[in-house]
Amino acid sequence: MPKMKTKSGAKKRFKISATGKVMYAQSGKRHGMIKRSNKQIREHRGTTAMFETDAYNVKRYFLPNG
Repeated sequence: MPKMKTKSGAKKRFKISATGKVMYAQSGKRHGMIKRSNKQIREHRGTTAMFETDAYNVKRYFLPNG
């Protein structure tokens, strides 16, 4: 039986926290900051926990060893 491999794109985008939540970086911060409000720039700082239904699929299919 072959081994389950981690998707290399997913390991660059997601981290699993100590409590088992899938953390991801917020979108919309790469370019075009002038047209974004300061509130939006502030709120998209750092990482966020993914919703449980999406996190279940990420852990099951993309990060099986995570």
